[in-house]
Amino acid sequence: MLLTIILQAVAGAGLAKMGAAIGAGIAVAGAGLGIGKIGAAALEGMTRQPEATNDLRSSMLVAVALIEGATLFAIVVAILIIFT
Repeated sequence: MLLTIILQAVAGAGLAKMGAAIGAGIAVAGAGLGIGKIGAAALEGMTRQPEATNDLRSSMLVAVALIEGATLFAIVVAILIIFT
């Protein structure tokens, strides 16, 4: 509902498409940075405590999956704005 109202408000503006493209790029860049930090922290934790490797790996994978899901949602919204 809210997306429809926003799209109708900026229907004739080319800036909406450019903003959607920039927003998708920012979402992907943020996700890449976040996943990189998670990987670095997990690797550091595994080297400090090798007995906790399995717990760290599973926690890292859950966090990465959540970040990827949020990024995919942001990209889908941006694509909807571009092609609507």
